[in-house]
Amino acid sequence: MPFRTGEHSLKKLIVTGDDFGLSVPVNEAVSQAHQKGILTSTSLMVAAPEVDDAIARAKELPELNVGLHLVLSNGHACLPASDIPDLVNANGEFSNKLVSSGIKMFFNASVKQQVKDEIRAQFEAFKATGLRLDHVNAHNHMHLHPTIFDAIIEIGKDYGMDAVRVPDEKPLKSLIDSTREKITRFASWLLLKPFTSRMKKRLIQNNIKFNTHVFGFHHTGHMNLDTLVRILPNLEDGLSEIYLHPATGPWDGIDPGAKDYEFEAEYKALIHPRIKRIIKKFSIELTSFKEA
Repeated sequence: MPFRTGEHSLKKLIVTGDDFGLSVPVNEAVSQAHQKGILTSTSLMVAAPEVDDAIARAKELPELNVGLHLVLSNGHACLPASDIPDLVNANGEFSNKLVSSGIKMFFNASVKQQVKDEIRAQFEAFKATGLRLDHVNAHNHMHLHPTIFDAIIEIGKDYGMDAVRVPDEKPLKSLIDSTREKITRFASWLLLKPFTSRMKKRLIQNNIKFNTHVFGFHHTGHMNLDTLVRILPNLEDGLSEIYLHPATGPWDGIDPGAKDYEFEAEYKALIHPRIKRIIKKFSIELTSFKEA
């Protein structure tokens, strides 16, 4: 039975494990952190190597809220490479060059259509799982891109999408150790503000739910016990989402860009008794987009 506490609190918290389906260790961490820890939700990569294992696990956990983790970078596409030649290589893999890919998606009409086609294919793949769609977000936060986000809004309506993660993480004082770090994080937040503000405006216009606060952007890959201990007591009222990348161990084919990620430490943090005590002490209500 998943851990619950703080019902009817003003501080509501979604705890999400991203990259569900990427590997068996990731899938194990998500399922175990939900059953033994504080994880309430997960985001499924529908074309990932171990997606079938992830789906099977999710169907055994009716209280686990599963969303779609759209992949348009650093991963595999649903459509054949011949259908989206400007987005993937011959093996159907998206580029990890986010800036150049983003420019093409913004200015090239043909590429825009390919983006729409792939997004629809991923929604279709999620629908085929038979799981209820709890939320939508994107790998590497690619849904910050206006072309991608507009396509998600347009296409998501056809699949019952009613919640989206907005990666608008304000610098939290309890997580800042130096003036330099404070400046860097504030600059990063300010740089993304036009994109996150646009997202919120469009979501409100379309009556789609989103988080008030989010944590995981500045410390991605390092949401360990110490980080959670510093975040949780400082949660503000509203709907917060903490997202992590937990795994029970390493696996073949880990993205070189994630070689320093603390996958196992994040998993252990999710099931640590100290975290449960903090959540209870500060009357934090664990929830999901569905329940919020």
